[in-house]
Amino acid sequence: MNFQIKTLAEWKTVVEQIIPEIKHPILLLKGNLGAGKTTFSQFLLRELGSQDEISSPTYSIVNEYDTPKGKVFHFDLYRLRSVEEAYDFGIEEYLDNCYLSIIEWPEIYMDELEAYDFHEMSITNTESGREIEFN
Repeated sequence: MNFQIKTLAEWKTVVEQIIPEIKHPILLLKGNLGAGKTTFSQFLLRELGSQDEISSPTYSIVNEYDTPKGKVFHFDLYRLRSVEEAYDFGIEEYLDNCYLSIIEWPEIYMDELEAYDFHEMSITNTESGREIEFN
């Protein structure tokens, strides 16, 4: 699925179309700094029914949210220097015990993710907004 958006409000439409397509428990988010990965995650979690305060996991590495469908874990692996650091905080335990894991900056953990089914979403900044590709 491909989308082009120009306003913040259009994220809601993107999320509404993506949610029925989520068949796997992992969603990888790729894009440059400021592309909108966390903004997308906020819209997604709201649409999934989370009443929690939603913030970026940049410093905590993982945030946990409750939804009517189950736990959602939101990861930001940007600051990790090695895959061992992901093992140290127990990423596998998180991935195996939730409704959905959203992973920003998944590149350091990509080889390990080959054992899992996942979706991938890329967000690209353009002159007029964002281009989004969801697989």
